[in-house]
Amino acid sequence: MGDVLPGDPPPAEVDTAKVNQAVDAAFGVPEAYTSAFVVTHKGRIVAERYMNGIGPATPLESWSMGKSVVATMMGVLIKQGVYKLDQPAPIPEWQGAGDARQQIKISDILQMSSGLRIKAPDDPDFDPNGTYPDHVYYYTGRINAFNYAATRPQQWPPGAVGRYRNTDPVLANYLVRLAVEKRGEEYLSFPQRALFDKIGIRSMVIETDPYGNFLTQGYDFMSARDWARLGNLYLQDGVWNGERILPEGFVNFVSSVAPAWAADKRPIYGGFFWINGMNSLAVPASAYYMLGAGGQFVLVIPSHDLVVVRIGHSKGERFAGSTLNKALALLTTAVPRVR
Repeated sequence: MGDVLPGDPPPAEVDTAKVNQAVDAAFGVPEAYTSAFVVTHKGRIVAERYMNGIGPATPLESWSMGKSVVATMMGVLIKQGVYKLDQPAPIPEWQGAGDARQQIKISDILQMSSGLRIKAPDDPDFDPNGTYPDHVYYYTGRINAFNYAATRPQQWPPGAVGRYRNTDPVLANYLVRLAVEKRGEEYLSFPQRALFDKIGIRSMVIETDPYGNFLTQGYDFMSARDWARLGNLYLQDGVWNGERILPEGFVNFVSSVAPAWAADKRPIYGGFFWINGMNSLAVPASAYYMLGAGGQFVLVIPSHDLVVVRIGHSKGERFAGSTLNKALALLTTAVPRVR
């Protein structure tokens, strides 16, 4: 919960020499511009290093790792009994007679498979020479992001096609605001009150659109240690200091391949978390992770009781994956497999 580290040595089963080599590998290519690297084993920091000018409390750009934050906020509300994963998403703009979007379930939204149509750079048929992509417009437009997302038309049946599009995390955030304000609570303080305070996070800054709507699809800043805290909440199956923050089964939901993505033979996405289903990272296939543009990663590696945070400046993105993989290969040999 705090920032004082234990004074006793790391557990005997941890090969500290290899852990140190892993940290060196994470910072081994200056052009990668790695700014922070934090490793926890069984909830304890066993490795930590920062770029000059950055420290344990520095909020850092995180981009789409914020999608996993809104998944967590939805998990909190599900634990509180406000929502259920399998219920139709109660978006007000969809309640007109005959609106097919009423069939979209909350689970479809969290699994990036609502089927709503926007133009996104990750679409297979994306034309960079065409019109400005809606996916980016959610960041740059002077709009009510929640209303814009809620008024997108249907392209495919819900749960049928998985596509990485910002509409879905924006809609999940919309559901958070609807639930919090419906019960008369203050929306902007909800993440801190209901989630961050409970797990020791003090550095998170989430930006909003001009209408006060959180843009956690990518405008979020948090220290590497606090990202490690969030990763450990998932490693501990949603339980923190004996309190269940996330409902039973929720961690399994976000860390399992979404059916629509599996059907497309891309076992790489869960519930606003990425899945190592195609072994793109040097960790077991059971690992899952938060991912942000520019080389931002929070990996949860249950097989080794590890959480690994790698954050870097965007101009080093092309080297981020290779330096991280070298570090991960060392870490998974430095720490014994436990499951």
